[in-house]
Amino acid sequence: MRIGLSSSLKHDTPSQWAEKMKELGCGAVVFPVDYTAPEELIEAYAGAAKKAGLVIAEVGAWCNPVAPAETERRAAMERCIGQLKLADKIGANCCVNIAGSTGSRWDGAYKENFSEEHWEKTVKSIQEIIDAAAPVNTYYTIEPMPWMVPKDPEEYERLIAAVDRERFAVHMDLANWITSPEKYFNNEDFMEKCFDKLGSHIKSCHIKDVCLQAEFTFQLKETACGEGILNLEKYARLADRVNPQMPMIIEHLHSDDEYLESIAYLKARLEKAGVRMCN
Repeated sequence: MRIGLSSSLKHDTPSQWAEKMKELGCGAVVFPVDYTAPEELIEAYAGAAKKAGLVIAEVGAWCNPVAPAETERRAAMERCIGQLKLADKIGANCCVNIAGSTGSRWDGAYKENFSEEHWEKTVKSIQEIIDAAAPVNTYYTIEPMPWMVPKDPEEYERLIAAVDRERFAVHMDLANWITSPEKYFNNEDFMEKCFDKLGSHIKSCHIKDVCLQAEFTFQLKETACGEGILNLEKYARLADRVNPQMPMIIEHLHSDDEYLESIAYLKARLEKAGVRMCN
């Protein structure tokens, strides 16, 4: 596996960025500029990553291609296509987004997110993005979310079949699918199910943790690695079994210092467990 950070950390040049990531023990990176950046800057970052031996794990789209407002939807589709073309050009493992929501918040929870109409819009949007970008070196992927398509590995299998595009694949964020006491307390069994069903399609992973809160009613909180109960060693081994070069990206921390602490902690924990890491 290859650990990476969703943050590009503070840096002044592409070469400094890549060198810093390498020094931290990263084997993978998230591309730090988008498709609207100057061509020479895109080439500089891609070249710096390649020179340092860093896998570009993902290019993020992070927008709502099924937004109810037409202007927002069109802008999101343009961004998704542009980001997927960028990912293909630089040889990233994937371009990642979420399916999108039916409401005003792009990643929000709404009852209509689970309607048949929204399912059909989701399938169509993914098909249109892939067909317009026509990638040959990368994949368009959807990150699992707790309150929208795909809500579990079975629904992701169904989505893959419905989209029916060779360049549609899986981005795994296991923590986002821990949504019940059964999944929380039996997270090792749930991990196995996810990788049994989707493993061959997974192109990149996020790695973080989940902690059950004491307050009523049932509440789960996403946390930094080690502050919850997920068996991160098992998660890493399952990912490694699929692809020994699998990127596992630490995300959603609040400062450079937190990212530095988290990667040091995760590396030490996985090394102690004998998990192989590439850098």
